[in-house]
Amino acid sequence: MKKHLLTLFALMTAGLTALAVSNNTVEIVYNGQTATVTVASNISSYVTVQSGTSSHVKIVQAESFAGVNPTTSNSDGEIIYVLSGTSADGEFYLEGSFKCTVNLNGITLTNPSGPAINIQNGKRVEVSAKSGTTNTLKDGANADYNGCYHCKGHTKFKGKGTLNVVGNSKHAIYSKEYIEVKNLTINITGAVKDGIHCKEYFLMESGTVKISGVQEDGVQVEWANEPVTGITADHEDENTGNFYMTGGTLTISGYSGKAIKADGTITYNGGTRNFDTSDTVINADISEMTVGSAQPQYYTLSGTAVSMPQSGAVYIVRQGSRTYKTIVK
Repeated sequence: MKKHLLTLFALMTAGLTALAVSNNTVEIVYNGQTATVTVASNISSYVTVQSGTSSHVKIVQAESFAGVNPTTSNSDGEIIYVLSGTSADGEFYLEGSFKCTVNLNGITLTNPSGPAINIQNGKRVEVSAKSGTTNTLKDGANADYNGCYHCKGHTKFKGKGTLNVVGNSKHAIYSKEYIEVKNLTINITGAVKDGIHCKEYFLMESGTVKISGVQEDGVQVEWANEPVTGITADHEDENTGNFYMTGGTLTISGYSGKAIKADGTITYNGGTRNFDTSDTVINADISEMTVGSAQPQYYTLSGTAVSMPQSGAVYIVRQGSRTYKTIVK
């Protein structure tokens, strides 16, 4: 009995309990310099809170975790992290190797020394703002990270709430892989670099995104390193550097670079665009190359193979181990 009591006390003093939350859920409530972290009992063996009661929350999700207790609304049984409360000196740092969901439930979070949200997880991360809530993220100058919201994997922004972001170091929102936006309202009111910066592709299906006060581009989309692909069904495993807008409202103003910059193509199939659509560029980092050197393989920007490239046209080129964009002479 004494051993059990000591274990419970140790968990509570570390800011970690296994009570009063739904299965698969971790709740983080910020309050100034402290944060209370509550972990559901069914996932407590997979979640380690390394930050105690500090407002700089650091959570490591076990490498062995591969989903538990799937439900209709959580078909993969992934872990759901729910963030609420306020801190002027805090962060949410997460390591893991399985997709997860971060629910924003009225969080105001500023990290003076780095990203407000720092997700070191290369899988799909869904960020959802609860309906009716306003959520605000601000960061501080730190050249080691690329965004106030910084994600190592790919991010799907969802929900019917509002997310306000200010990037005081580099980009406001950064994802090392693709970004998709659906329903959510995102207000970016400042960034030292781009408002939104991602790799592989960017897709806006619905919602409202307003970007202003950024010192470089409104939205920039890059290729990831390898391999560059053509457009794929449902964008599965796609790496085109393409920008897609099929719905919603996108407003971009007060920027110093381009409204949109993409390594691939820029496609509008719907939605409302409140920006100068001519102030965009799709030819970022184009090199020049003469046809015939080292047997290059040519593809259109949408991924179609071309046997006879035309002079002056832009192509994706695969040449040995290199993949790049070129203008043919």
